[in-house]
Amino acid sequence: MSSNPVAETVASLIPKAMVELTELVAFRSVADFDQFPRSESEGAARWVADALAAEGFRDVALLDTPDGTQSVYGCLPGPAGARTVLLYAHYDVQPPLDEAAWTTPPFELTERDGRWYGRGSADCKGGVIMHLLALRALKANGGVPVHVKVIVEGSEEQGTGGLERYAEEHPGLLEADTIVIGDAGNFRVGLPTVTSTLRGMTLVRVSVDTLAGNLHSGQFGGAAPDALAALIRVLDSLRAEDGSTTVEGLAADTAWEGLQYDEEQFRQDAKVLDGVELIGSGTVADRIWSRPAVTVIGIDCPPVVGATPSVQASARALISLRVPPGVDAAAATKLLQAHLEAHTPWGARVSTEQIGEGQPFRADTTSPAYQAMAEAMAVAYPGQEMQYAGQGGSIPLCNTLAALYPRAEILLIGLSEPEAQIHAVNESVSPEELERLSVAEALFLRTYAAS
Repeated sequence: MSSNPVAETVASLIPKAMVELTELVAFRSVADFDQFPRSESEGAARWVADALAAEGFRDVALLDTPDGTQSVYGCLPGPAGARTVLLYAHYDVQPPLDEAAWTTPPFELTERDGRWYGRGSADCKGGVIMHLLALRALKANGGVPVHVKVIVEGSEEQGTGGLERYAEEHPGLLEADTIVIGDAGNFRVGLPTVTSTLRGMTLVRVSVDTLAGNLHSGQFGGAAPDALAALIRVLDSLRAEDGSTTVEGLAADTAWEGLQYDEEQFRQDAKVLDGVELIGSGTVADRIWSRPAVTVIGIDCPPVVGATPSVQASARALISLRVPPGVDAAAATKLLQAHLEAHTPWGARVSTEQIGEGQPFRADTTSPAYQAMAEAMAVAYPGQEMQYAGQGGSIPLCNTLAALYPRAEILLIGLSEPEAQIHAVNESVSPEELERLSVAEALFLRTYAAS
């Protein structure tokens, strides 16, 4: 890679990139303003806007989206008659979870064992830096050969849909011939990968009520209906004996065709404890890329510390359902709600409320942009061939953009390989991956412009 002038430029910019990522990671930009100050997200948005302005972007703007957050937009004009490419990333991050469990502070980018640790380093503040590096390398080597639009979202992790709705209300703003979503990742470090499918997601809150108030478990337990026990039964009904997701009416037998995920490698990546079995049936790729997956992501009930011997009158849970490609997320939500209501025991009162949704996505991998990316990745990753993988996660904006711009080609790349541990404690990014993917994106833009 070193004999390529673009690659040499990117390599020379990595120290500056670390400084910039350190500044960006320092913002506690979690778009949950009950937990983290709005000013932290606003500060990160301003940082991105300033960075775009410094690169010569025009029309740089902080977009106030309907969910109360800000997305950052800018446009860099290219040669007359050139194609337009939209580059996407997001500056908001997941909460750090237990900050004491981090080896180094989550909002201080720290170099350790060849990786850079910090919340958002890979997902997806590193994606912002990747786009900047690619554009700087092109500017230093003959110029950017396409019109570039950049959109950096402020609430992707919350799933509140602000940017999707803003885009629908301003349909010309993000229009492009090709869209590069910098929020995915390589299958493993050093293996160049585009993500060709995404599962969608729905979030449903289920509440169970059985009594007017809590009761003494000695005086009433055994006959009084326990809301927490009822909820446990409801949640257990969402899985078969082998752990497969079983939402009545939702198909769970689709097979994945393409890159396969070795089971032992998955156990290592997921850090499954010795002796604990994986759940579900079919290949690992089937389970995480092609089939529905339900996860109970929160339960409201008394904590163990301070609990009293009581029969619970009420309990509730938040359920995430990952929706496979080819299934409408709204239809899957209705099936999930119907299942929860049908499996609530003892005539307990049950209510369900959807609080978030994103549609699944499937790309057209036969398009010219995919060929251009394959050529670029072959240079950035010598000796490697671009792979196609699925991703179990959701990026709802992909479907919004695909619906708004049906002729646009959409590619998903990024820094979130398994070692990055995104959404977990000790999230990190590989600076080598940042370097190689920045080179790949720069060469893609050049190859795509000439195709």
